[in-house]
Amino acid sequence: MIRNLASAAMSSKITGRRIAAILVLGAAILLVPAAAQAQDETAFVLNTFSFLIWGVLVMWMCAGFTMLESGSVRSKNASMICLKNIGLYSIAGIAYYVLGYNLMYVDVSGFIGSFQFFYGPSAAETALIGGDAAQTAAVTENGYSVMSDWFFQMVFVATTASIVSGALAERVRLWSFFAFTAVLTAVIYPVVGAWTWGEGWLYARGFSDFAGSTIVHSTGGWAALAGILVVGPRWGKFQRDGSVKSTPPSNIPAVTLGVFILWMGWFAFNGGSVLELASAGAAVNMSNVIVNTNLAAAAGVLTALLVSRPILGRLDLFAGLNGAIAGLVSITAGPDIGSGGRAMLVGAVGAVICTAGLRFLESRRLDDVVGAVPAHLFAGAWGTMAVCFGGDYDWFVQLTGVAAVGAFAFSVSWLVWKGLDRLMGVRVGRNVEEIGQDATELGLDAYPEFVLMVDPDSGDDYRDED
Repeated sequence: MIRNLASAAMSSKITGRRIAAILVLGAAILLVPAAAQAQDETAFVLNTFSFLIWGVLVMWMCAGFTMLESGSVRSKNASMICLKNIGLYSIAGIAYYVLGYNLMYVDVSGFIGSFQFFYGPSAAETALIGGDAAQTAAVTENGYSVMSDWFFQMVFVATTASIVSGALAERVRLWSFFAFTAVLTAVIYPVVGAWTWGEGWLYARGFSDFAGSTIVHSTGGWAALAGILVVGPRWGKFQRDGSVKSTPPSNIPAVTLGVFILWMGWFAFNGGSVLELASAGAAVNMSNVIVNTNLAAAAGVLTALLVSRPILGRLDLFAGLNGAIAGLVSITAGPDIGSGGRAMLVGAVGAVICTAGLRFLESRRLDDVVGAVPAHLFAGAWGTMAVCFGGDYDWFVQLTGVAAVGAFAFSVSWLVWKGLDRLMGVRVGRNVEEIGQDATELGLDAYPEFVLMVDPDSGDDYRDED
């Protein structure tokens, strides 16, 4: 009897274990999808936050461009530069929202995307915001919020427009510049982007440009060069005897601050272009990208200072500051390739190219106030080709991309500038240029304590009596 009772107890224990095992297995089956969904949602949040926070820092580069440009021009034009920079950022945001993003990313046929207007959240995201929690899985499948991606892409197009502003400073009309900015950000840049990041014809051939040495910086440089040719140099910049009139920056500390802001923003520019932050591999990659970006800029500064005397005839602070920009532009095409040594080499060569480019433009009587063309166009082309050093990329494909983007961006920009010149004029009058755009167009000088402002209603004549 005792034996029977023990057997029954053992049987009961085995049955209980089986039941417990079945319950655990059932719970696991139920919890696995929930855990997977939670993991997807965590990745979604991290990637979205990455796009947004990096986008904010790239937007802050507009402040850097404003400081750099306003300090580089003569004090009589500093206020106008501030207006142009906040205006171009606003135009870029609206133009890219209305048309640009769709041309660049939506239904790209190989050469261009969709001509549909406006862009917004996906249907699933709209439903989720409206309270439909069942759409969570459909939303997180995308990996990131739709509008976070739009925001991150938009601040890049604003950077392209900022390049043009500095090159044409002190003599281009405000509304002509704004009109060109609208075309650049709504059409020219998005078409280039459709060929590449939009997975168009250059992308299909294997063209690589990690964060935009060509797509962003060379495109802006080509647009600036076209404007320089159409608008022409500042009055008196190039003398009949072949000499070049010195127009030193009005505020060196502001220029230096601008470069530091740009340098900081570039960590977001390149680091954010990893396009994810939801895995250990992505975090490591982003770290390497940011370190390589920093090393390229540092090498650019020191190299530009070393070569400024033999190339420019003097130890030149402005060349050193542009060397930082050139180093950053150069590494942007491939900050994820190779070690820090390679990054320093790429940045150093970019700085030499930029410094020599400053001298070259002067020899061709091309007036680029901030050195935007050498720093962004020349260094950008070099950086795009430099991915072939250390990376498995085709020289011919890279060269094709540089040439195709250059031919398109320059020719269309030149046509737009010429059209604006015929339609509304692109250059201020000589009297406006001599007095300065701050006084004549804004009536608001950047440094009123140090500059005599002409009161247009006073009737006073400030010309010398002699």
